[in-house]
Amino acid sequence: MKISLNWLKEFIKISKSSTEIESILTETGLEVDDVIKINPDIKSIENLIVGEIVSISNHINADKLKITEVDIGNEKLSIICGANNIEINQKVVIAKIGSELTHINGDKIKIKKAKIRGIDSHGMICAEDEIGIGQSHSGIMILNKNAKNGEKANKYFDLYEDTIFEISLTPNRADAASHLGVARDIKAVLGSSINMPDVSNFKSKKKLPIKINVIDDEACPRYSGCIIDNVKVEKSPSFIKKYLTSIGLTPINNIVDITNYILHGIGQPMHAFDYDKINSQNIQVKFAKKGNIFKTLDGVERKLHNTDLMICDKDKPICIAGVFGGESSGITSNTKRIFLESAYFSPAYVRKSSLNHQLKTDASYRFERGTDPNLTTYALKLASLLIKKYCSGEVSSEIIDIYKDKIKNKTF
Repeated sequence: MKISLNWLKEFIKISKSSTEIESILTETGLEVDDVIKINPDIKSIENLIVGEIVSISNHINADKLKITEVDIGNEKLSIICGANNIEINQKVVIAKIGSELTHINGDKIKIKKAKIRGIDSHGMICAEDEIGIGQSHSGIMILNKNAKNGEKANKYFDLYEDTIFEISLTPNRADAASHLGVARDIKAVLGSSINMPDVSNFKSKKKLPIKINVIDDEACPRYSGCIIDNVKVEKSPSFIKKYLTSIGLTPINNIVDITNYILHGIGQPMHAFDYDKINSQNIQVKFAKKGNIFKTLDGVERKLHNTDLMICDKDKPICIAGVFGGESSGITSNTKRIFLESAYFSPAYVRKSSLNHQLKTDASYRFERGTDPNLTTYALKLASLLIKKYCSGEVSSEIIDIYKDKIKNKTF
């Protein structure tokens, strides 16, 4: 798990050095595997330029490599790339032959003409960590479509400095699987106060209908949700993108990024459904029928087990609870209304589904270890306020909260 010092300071005031913070975390039982400094080498990124991928072909000698043709304004370069997120017409960051890069770990590399599996490659299409401006290595950097081929790429970078603590969590420390959780451990040592984001301005209008029926409440002791109307799916604000990229996540869009911001910020996994794709306007939380086929967001068709807890559009599964969403109800650029879910699922059942389908997600990691059952509605209010501010959304239902047998907070 990665913790950003800048993000941590949103929850607790701390002026200690990174070495002192590492010692504090170790003292509280959070083992720090690595401390990574994000401090971009301005000189090395000055020579990077904007390129546009104009063609992609398979490498004849390597299944996982592609041969790209990249337009850099005054010429086209043939560059071999192994990233899985490359597409034609993308604007990307190019390091030409002769460029010297500084990796996020401090290593320096000079780009040379290379022969990769028998084919020449004239440069490099860069990921964030390879040029030292972020943690992400999930794929190449994608620039704004307005970026001009051949221009200096650094004018499109949102540079920042940060310190990242990479922590190994033992299974019994689910409470620390967020920036808020780590802040609480630091508070225990320093006595500093915790700063929780204010949600007192949360308001809702009862305009759109939704019914929620938790049929298998042993597997789902608490299920909360609300509808948000008039959303605009766009890019996220800079601060959210910085926080996510600093811990190695790739921003997707403002709706999905806000749910990830809540998950890694306060530890509550959330899921956003396209409300207009919930045809029955009736959410049912129940076990799957064995053998039914369900297509997840990654486009894979999965055979369900009768131990898989599902979020359903009445009888139609739309999400493997606590694990992975379905393709049929996913957020797209055309989404206008969302149903926002915030729940507490039984760790044992999430673990079964995760094993059944060999799926490990940031949400399942936390649900399997146990989340805070009394955080769901606070998370909904916080996410709703952010969606209102950054996605033009309007809360158009009351918060529906199904919580039959309340779980008391643990005190020590």
